[in-house]
Amino acid sequence: MSRPIFEVIALTAQDAKAAQSGGADRLELVTDMAADGLTPAVADFAAIRAAVDLPLRVMLRLQDGFAAGDLDVLRDRAAALRAEGAEEFVLGFLDAAGEVDLPAVLAVAEAVAGCRWTFHRAIDHSADRSALRAALADLPGLDTFLTSGAAAGVAAGREVLTGELAKAGEPGYRPRILIGGGLRAEHLPELVAEGFDGFHVGGAVRTAGWDSPVDAAKVAQWRALIGE
Repeated sequence: MSRPIFEVIALTAQDAKAAQSGGADRLELVTDMAADGLTPAVADFAAIRAAVDLPLRVMLRLQDGFAAGDLDVLRDRAAALRAEGAEEFVLGFLDAAGEVDLPAVLAVAEAVAGCRWTFHRAIDHSADRSALRAALADLPGLDTFLTSGAAAGVAAGREVLTGELAKAGEPGYRPRILIGGGLRAEHLPELVAEGFDGFHVGGAVRTAGWDSPVDAAKVAQWRALIGE
């Protein structure tokens, strides 16, 4: 079995260096966690890229919620980030009915063509996650779903996660499940034993919430629980 992937949210170069020191495999780069994570500035991406050599997945999101907003702006920001060296991204959009906004996803996916990307926790807020997965099946570059199984978090979504893992390899279920959203350390032994191999945290590796930086020692504790 390959090493489970451990992804940590980074807001700054300081976060990134601490996460790498503690054993993170990949970083998700965002800004403004009061809005649950928006697209970072190109300069911030560049500073983090210069600070670490981990893979970086950059959020493409303009506003709180899951509406896409101005697609031209999103595409322009993706182009600017790519020009600076970004190679991996995170995105996900729903319409007013809670269905996947496929035209928006396709438009932004086209802007990052050739890159690998994650569909984020919009799936946990969708009206029909099975239909969403079917609509996105085999989209180029989509290799990960960031999900807790339910809008309320991992504790509420455990059965959904287990059911989706059992479908791994089927159309719509080929991307890796990256578990995040209410994930706690006590969840890890059972999840790892079940065969999940992707974990994502943000506030859990900080000492005092989003106002404090990533703590390398906390990252190392999680890395040990997840396994090598």
